[in-house]
Amino acid sequence: MLDSVLGKLARQHDPNVLVGFDTADDAGVYQITPELALVQTVDFFTPIVDDPYVFGQIAATNSLSDVYAMGGRPMSALTMVCFPDDGDPKILEEMLAGGLSKMVEANCTVIGGHSIRDPEIKLGYAVTGTIHPQKILANSAARAGDRLIFTKAIGTGVISTAIKREQADFTWVRAAIHSMTSLNKTASEIATSGRFAVHSVTDITGFGLIGHAREMALGSGASIRIEAAKVPLLPGAMECVRGGHVPGGLKANRQFTEGCVEWDESIAPDLLTLLYDPQTAGGLLISVAGGDADALLAELQQAGVEAADIGEVVARQKPLIAILA
Repeated sequence: MLDSVLGKLARQHDPNVLVGFDTADDAGVYQITPELALVQTVDFFTPIVDDPYVFGQIAATNSLSDVYAMGGRPMSALTMVCFPDDGDPKILEEMLAGGLSKMVEANCTVIGGHSIRDPEIKLGYAVTGTIHPQKILANSAARAGDRLIFTKAIGTGVISTAIKREQADFTWVRAAIHSMTSLNKTASEIATSGRFAVHSVTDITGFGLIGHAREMALGSGASIRIEAAKVPLLPGAMECVRGGHVPGGLKANRQFTEGCVEWDESIAPDLLTLLYDPQTAGGLLISVAGGDADALLAELQQAGVEAADIGEVVARQKPLIAILA
């Protein structure tokens, strides 16, 4: 719905806008000087775990991710919170404390925010970062011959659904929380170090791996091949799909993108389903020159990032996205 609405809006012509919403990128970028630009993003959502402190951490991690995906450095944040009038102030305090803990870890200063009364709790942040105008890692610059490095396992959507239904094993929840509260800071810093020919980056969030790969392919005028067996999965993700814990967002992602996807018939249907799973605070999908892929992967893994080489970028062809066994 939003995609169709945005397409009808008149475009503002401002030469300082280096990245707008034309290519569905992760954040907007606005140039201030020849050597300085602002990276701006906003994100908020309802609780996906019971612990308010952990929910705050997840909300902050998710909001910061878009700045990291552009290659930027988070500087400041504004809190957005919706909270019921009769809610327990202790819960609100724990939520904000959890979010603050991740902002401190990111060296990003919370400078204010806005709150409204709402029967449904929501929390998120508007984050501003900085970047050099010539060092932006947009989602639309992947090149044929690039390898695709992915920095987290997938499955937070189906596991979160199982949590809501009280059907999630403790080990699944623990692994999902660890993933959703791990900043993409280290992965972004390595990708932007200048030691590797990184061409394009996006973070995998609500549209799932295939949805965000689609945006990268369309923006780059290329096609993408994903090797399904190499995509890392969170513990319990497959069990959640088999148990029917499939969120509505996953079904919507599949319906929206399936027309441009072809897959090997030998791929297990449950695994294919997970490639559409909407992620919260997901990993970075990094398009890097083939000759640098092994070195980048090794450095990420040495730094503790659970990275994997999951596919490649090829010249534009049909299908736009091919899923290989």
